[in-house]
Amino acid sequence: MKKAFLILGELNNEDLDWIARQGRKRNLQAGDTLIYEGQQINALYFVLSGAFSVVLLPPADRELARIASGEVIGEISFVDNRLPIATVKAIETSIVLEIPRYRIETKLLQDLGFASRFYRGLSLCLSDRMRATVRHLGYGIALDAPELSDPEPLPIEPQALDLVRAKFNWLVQQAG
Repeated sequence: MKKAFLILGELNNEDLDWIARQGRKRNLQAGDTLIYEGQQINALYFVLSGAFSVVLLPPADRELARIASGEVIGEISFVDNRLPIATVKAIETSIVLEIPRYRIETKLLQDLGFASRFYRGLSLCLSDRMRATVRHLGYGIALDAPELSDPEPLPIEPQALDLVRAKFNWLVQQAG
């Protein structure tokens, strides 16, 4: 399940329209850095196309994850104000929808309905990520257990998934 779908699935049409108006498309080339480890994040990013690598810089110097179209980047900073612990770099030509943090924070303070929907979407996104991490690490499970090889996706009805895909595609087309 794409993380952006979990957030967008909770937002209504007015919320999506607001996001499309506030955001701007940002083009990145392979090797461009979107987020720097240890530096403040000033936006939320929806990956519209392309792919990114999440890496720990030296001395660890290893890749933690890959992020593709339909994912969201920078969402943790809306729950936890600590600085990022990893760097995010484009690994191919990519486009993100960049929504400035200050605009989202202002909207969250002024529109309680939006805040409720946004934070519920974030909660689903982070919960899904946590479950995947626990499955990956095998917390409390034998390493050869079938649960590790067959991760259970977040349940979503086909009609709801179609609606969320339509919302994402609309956002891609509307984004400035």
